[in-house]
Amino acid sequence: MKVLIIGSKGFIGGYVVASFQKTHFEVYECDVVVDYEKSNYYQIDSTNADYQKIFQDKAFDACINCSGAASVPDSLKNPFRDFTLNTYNVVKLLDAIRTNQPTCKFINLSSAAVYGNPESIPVTENVKLNPISPYGLHKMQSEQICRSFHTYHNVPTCSLRVFSAYGSGLKKQLFWDLYQKAKNTNYIELFGTGKETRDFIHVQDVVDAITCCLHHADFQGESINVANGEEILIEYAVSTFLSFFPEKKTVYFNGKVKAGDPLNWRADISKIQSMGYKPSISLYQGLEQYFQWRSLQ
Repeated sequence: MKVLIIGSKGFIGGYVVASFQKTHFEVYECDVVVDYEKSNYYQIDSTNADYQKIFQDKAFDACINCSGAASVPDSLKNPFRDFTLNTYNVVKLLDAIRTNQPTCKFINLSSAAVYGNPESIPVTENVKLNPISPYGLHKMQSEQICRSFHTYHNVPTCSLRVFSAYGSGLKKQLFWDLYQKAKNTNYIELFGTGKETRDFIHVQDVVDAITCCLHHADFQGESINVANGEEILIEYAVSTFLSFFPEKKTVYFNGKVKAGDPLNWRADISKIQSMGYKPSISLYQGLEQYFQWRSLQ
């Protein structure tokens, strides 16, 4: 199977490439970074990508879109850039597939941000979407585009709503920032109350979920939750991570809410479980690995 990974140099994309290269897949990569060493690599302009040439050059069985902007704060500062990377590029990708290889399976990495603050949890894929940031809105629009290309052009598509992914290599967000603060001081101030919840999923489990979808999804424009199915308090995740430091750390939650941040998340993962997905890395294991990796940076 020939598989094209868009955003192959990114956090999730890099893990997908590394994992797929260990299998029978013939892996091709695409990103904005220059790479003179790899032969199966396409370099593109992030804001003016020409995907037509790529799909004219090779016949792919599947294309996995791991690219895009992944920052709620940045989407508030620069919504047009966020729209270009998360929505417009999906249109361009799908139009290239429609024109050249309409049977190529397309997996689009969406986000739990499409839910905003759900009315109840665990949240299922069929609830009303209510994004509370430009990032969430643009991810929702990318899902709508995937559905429309299946409905009107019969392109096989599906969207994966990835919840709070983490793991070694992620150089931003909660645990990256927390390590930096804890390294410099024993008194740490964080946003929120600590009672917020997230459904954390290790990046390797994300890759496993993508693999399950590649083999078993319907590819009829559907959306699928990708998470562990566990509601974790932020204060618990923070205390677990800080327990790996030899010194005792004191945490103060200042009660301030960041714009675009949801309060509580937990996914219903029955759909992805029906495809054979099973989380393999616990939060403790994942955070311990992340701490060890972060210590070497």
